[in-house]
Amino acid sequence: MDQTPRLALPYIAPSQAQKHVTHNEALRQLDAVVQLVLQDANAVTPPALPADGQVWALGAAPVGDWAGQAGKLAVWADPAWQFVAPQSGWRAWDLTTAALVYCDGAQWLGVSASLGTPASLGINASADTTNRLVLASDASLFTHDGAGHQIKINKASASDTASLLYQSGWAGRAEMGLSGSDDFAIKVSANGSDWLAALVIDKATGHAGFGTYAPARAVHIASVLRLEPSAAPASPAAGDIYYDSTSNKLRCHDGTLWHDLF
Repeated sequence: MDQTPRLALPYIAPSQAQKHVTHNEALRQLDAVVQLVLQDANAVTPPALPADGQVWALGAAPVGDWAGQAGKLAVWADPAWQFVAPQSGWRAWDLTTAALVYCDGAQWLGVSASLGTPASLGINASADTTNRLVLASDASLFTHDGAGHQIKINKASASDTASLLYQSGWAGRAEMGLSGSDDFAIKVSANGSDWLAALVIDKATGHAGFGTYAPARAVHIASVLRLEPSAAPASPAAGDIYYDSTSNKLRCHDGTLWHDLF
């Protein structure tokens, strides 16, 4: 064997004359591929004025002095081109895209594109089979990349759940979303297992129910409604109702005057 198995660097043979020539050839090749920086990761046309040591990754159909060297690295070793066959797994910095790329044995791909669809991802925490995306942080930010931004939670069927769950000590205390139906609900729990419906909005009518899952009116309260006694509100409008703290009367405004309701 007269060269190394991986990088094909030439060995110095026993009793070889001008050993420095072989040694310098190996150094030049190492200089080209170690800490690899590409001028372009898919080049086809040789540059007019290459600088000594610059490297291009060649595309499928290079022309000119690069013809017939598809898929190889073209290294300008003044005054000629040197070609090196990259191996699968080699990484480099692509100056054209300002991104890290890697060789899959046939072409150079962006490292970010190679991530594909990982089964799970943990950021500063460990993901598991249930919580496949986990983030441990003081805060997280979702912002727009244009006019607006949406966070979407999708479920398979109406009887499933698509919701936001708020926990304390890993036990649920509040939940909002589509919980077991397509009606929007806000629920609360004191122990994480028994839940009370604080608010339910019917998907078909838009009626809001407090303490009921079946609101029959625009506002349906399935319990006692309490109005805290207060003074008459400033700038009243027709339909305003309050409980007067001085007269202890329930009062309603007709758009001009207040009227006692009892």
